[in-house]
Amino acid sequence: MTPHISIVCPMHNEEACVEEFVVRTDRALQAMNHAYEIVIVSDGSTDATEAILTRLSATVPALRCLYLARNVGQCGALYAGLQASGGDIIVVMDGDLQHAPEEIHVLVAAMHQGFDLVSGSRRNRLESTLTRRIPSFVANWMLRCVSRCTVQDMGGFKALRGELARSIRLRSGQHRLLPAIVSLRGGSVGEVFVSSPPRFAGSSHYGLARTLDVFFDVVLLWFEGSFRSRPIYLFGRIALALLAVDAILMPVLLWDKFMSGIDLGTRPPFLVAIMFFLSALFLLASGLTLELLSDALNAVTSRMPFVVRERIGFDRT
Repeated sequence: MTPHISIVCPMHNEEACVEEFVVRTDRALQAMNHAYEIVIVSDGSTDATEAILTRLSATVPALRCLYLARNVGQCGALYAGLQASGGDIIVVMDGDLQHAPEEIHVLVAAMHQGFDLVSGSRRNRLESTLTRRIPSFVANWMLRCVSRCTVQDMGGFKALRGELARSIRLRSGQHRLLPAIVSLRGGSVGEVFVSSPPRFAGSSHYGLARTLDVFFDVVLLWFEGSFRSRPIYLFGRIALALLAVDAILMPVLLWDKFMSGIDLGTRPPFLVAIMFFLSALFLLASGLTLELLSDALNAVTSRMPFVVRERIGFDRT
């Protein structure tokens, strides 16, 4: 039987959460009275995650497991799960139970209203204000500006039409941008409010350093959306560092110019600042150009960003 609902969940070293996740998700889906499957992608886990999944597959008929050959990151693992899924509606979840399985029905009910994607906006988030909530607020604001998508919370818990999900060729980092991507493609996007429980166990794999990556993801999305089109991470960080040096040098030089009358043109720091600024522009342009070339290569060769080592449960009907 073709599933109506597919749950897709990437996991990396979630041995403390995986059994609770499968049991609660299976129970929640049984109550919805739809044909379903639970697709869990082990992203090169090195703990007992895969052993637990293999054991659970014998008692949970709807469980489908993909074990990737190595760790490729959350986006690559999600992409593998989307391509392996068969549901009319796909619900994307995190494996740490910060997305409550008991709220899957809220997203699915909204999807039945005709949306292409429904995003679950988190209320009363308990995460750190400095390292998670403020960066998330800024990133969501930028994404709304770039895509004109009105969703308040782009990340995390969401449902989307299966056919559409399997047609999107995700690249590293773009799992955070799904509502904006669907909106830019002309899809209809809805939003419902969901809870934001703490992690069931373990610690988060995310930190403040990811904020810079999100910034460059947004820049690339704007570029693609504006001109129809990941070296960008490397070149972008170098360019940002050069611009930061410029931001320190130029105010000092301008102060000396206007307060002390010192000519800028004869000062080596001024020439260095100009050189850094031009270099930053060149690096950003190079990063965007290489992004387009790498994207074209992947499209021509149909290269997938993952290798599946083992598949469990997909032969069940």
